[in-house]
Amino acid sequence: MVDVSGHLGMALLWLAPAWFLLDHRKTAATFVASGVLFGMLPDVDLVLEGLIPTVKHHGVFHTVLAVTIFAAVLGPLVGKAVEAVAGDTEWLSPEAAARSLRFGFLAVWVPGLAHVFADMLSAPDIADSIEPIWPLYGGSIGVDLVWYNNPVVNWGLLVAGVLVNVGLFLYLGRRPASD
Repeated sequence: MVDVSGHLGMALLWLAPAWFLLDHRKTAATFVASGVLFGMLPDVDLVLEGLIPTVKHHGVFHTVLAVTIFAAVLGPLVGKAVEAVAGDTEWLSPEAAARSLRFGFLAVWVPGLAHVFADMLSAPDIADSIEPIWPLYGGSIGVDLVWYNNPVVNWGLLVAGVLVNVGLFLYLGRRPASD
């Protein structure tokens, strides 16, 4: 479990391939910007554990299953919100709806998985261990590679994520583009 800066940095790094996979630089920038907001999604359990006694940090919300469910529920909303902000007038067409669903799902799913992976690198130094592929396997999976409060790791991940994405934005802006 890295801290907030580390989680956001890991999300940015996991979102970076979008620069090569999406057709337009503007679309990739929108994807990365909207996706990074979900880099902290599994930590919703920190809020819920104060409201629901059975919820614990690094519990069910830190699983691939929960992140996938979140992405399936929130993804369409994210996709439609991005379309509305972008002013896409074709958002009611079946093709646009499918594109919006994919965009939104992945913008929530990828950073959510990045969060779970980052927690696998540092749990359980000060928190409960993580069982990311529950219910398929109920055992803890973690490598305890980094210390949670290591500022070099956390800020390093954030700086790396920002630099990679800014670098790709600038690099792709110099190439002949289709947008």
